[in-house]
This record gives sequence, C-alpha cells and structure tokens, in this order.
Amino acid sequence: MNSGISSGKTGTVRSHPGGALVSIAAAAGIVAGAYLLRGSLRQYEQLGYLGIFLISLIGNATIVIPLPAPLIAFVGGSLYQALPAGLTAAAGAALGETTGYLAGRGGRVMAGSSDRFRRLEKLMAQRGFIVLFILSAIPNPLFDLAGIAAGSVGMPFRKFLWATFLGKSVKFVTLAYLGSLVYVPTN
Repeated sequence: MNSGISSGKTGTVRSHPGGALVSIAAAAGIVAGAYLLRGSLRQYEQLGYLGIFLISLIGNATIVIPLPAPLIAFVGGSLYQALPAGLTAAAGAALGETTGYLAGRGGRVMAGSSDRFRRLEKLMAQRGFIVLFILSAIPNPLFDLAGIAAGSVGMPFRKFLWATFLGKSVKFVTLAYLGSLVYVPTN
C-alpha cells in the first residue's frame, strides 16, 4: 500500500497533495498572523519571560520577513536573568521555526529545486541534526531554507525541534548574557 510518502537513500519525501496543501496553509496562516501582530508586540513587554517567548515565537514564525528575535534575547538578558531569558527566547524561536519545516513537509513548492537547495537537502538527509544545530546557533538569516529542507526530506518533527532549540539556545543565551553585561536593572 502506498502512503504517498516515499523515502530513498537521499531522504527525499514526496508528500500527498492534500497534506501539502494543509502544511502550506498552516505555514502561511502562521506567517500572516505574525505579520498582522507585529505592530502590537509592545503589549508583550510587560509579560516578562512569557513576553520574551511570545515575541521570539512570532519573530521566528515569519518566513523571510525579518523580525528582531535576536534583539529580544539581548534585551531580555538586560532586564531579567540571562539564562532563563535566553532559553525562553530559544524555545519560542524553535517553535516559530516550524513554519519553514511545515512548508517543507508540504513539498518543494516554496523552495524550488535549485542546485544549492538540492545540496542542502542531501546534507540534511545525511547529517540533519548537526546541520540544523549549527545553522540555528549562528546568526543566519536563511535558516528558513534549512527548515524547509528538513521538512522536505522527512526529518522527524521532534528531531527538528530539538536540534533547532539547542542551536538557538547557544545563540540566544549568549545574546542574553551579553545583554546582561550592557545593562543591569537597579530595583
């Protein structure tokens, strides 16, 4: 019985057309919601760590439209304890990055089939966890393509989420710590 998903040595996944539409619609809905809510992000400042989480989630849910999620970790570290602020921002960021992953699960519609993307897919199929970890740990405006590649090769969602969270944790805890050096609140 053919489930509509096949996986060869390269790990390429062909999704069922209905699943592709659902995944792309979910990713588009999250991006549209994030874009529409971007002007009202100030209300989250009073929420402390929950605000850091929500702003980071929304900032990373956008595909290609940049929102200042790394800045949130930096500012969060200056206002609150650096380690929890960085980890909170990383958790929000990792969940937000699922939009790219879902777009990839939906098929190659969003990323196309360039030689560079095919190489990224091959690398993702072979060493996906470490590739995601490294690409999410460094400042990388093109991480969305890595998420799309992870989804398109059928990487398990939990593996994607853990690799992304751990990499974002390195980046955001570092930024939060740097923020704590710049400004220490006196209350």
